[in-house]
Amino acid sequence: MSVRRVRDRDEAGRARNARPRDAAGRPLPYGTPGVPQIPDDLDLTPEETVTEAQRLLDEGLPFQAHEVLEAAWKSSGPETRDLWRALAQYGAGLTHAQRGNARGAVSLLERASDGIARWVGDPPAGLDLRGLQDHGFALAARIERAGSTDDVTPEDLRPALRG
Repeated sequence: MSVRRVRDRDEAGRARNARPRDAAGRPLPYGTPGVPQIPDDLDLTPEETVTEAQRLLDEGLPFQAHEVLEAAWKSSGPETRDLWRALAQYGAGLTHAQRGNARGAVSLLERASDGIARWVGDPPAGLDLRGLQDHGFALAARIERAGSTDDVTPEDLRPALRG
């Protein structure tokens, strides 16, 4: 007979995930040591968000950068929500590329780059939206042509968020 785990919830009843993860964000068995996780309630300014996401990308941790960008998306107002969602998807696309999931990487990088391209106005926190859009489309095209992520380099997973 298997024991069913009760899902972690916060005081408002929202799902939390206390399961340990490896550096690429893959779930590990309960009780296994994992890498430190980004808090579910992370609350940073846009500038702090971009700085922290860049630090994580530079350390080769696109999943954690995705989590930071996702926190900004979830806490943003309606005027910037779509952009932060696109940036979180960008981080998820890089994560799939790191994990070797070509289909997921292409889909998310294209969706993210499309979302970034739709942004009108000054980019928050000094983001280089054109550079990110170009990088996302180019990396997705390379992966799609190759049919795999075999030629994705660590540098491909460390785009500059700011110009």
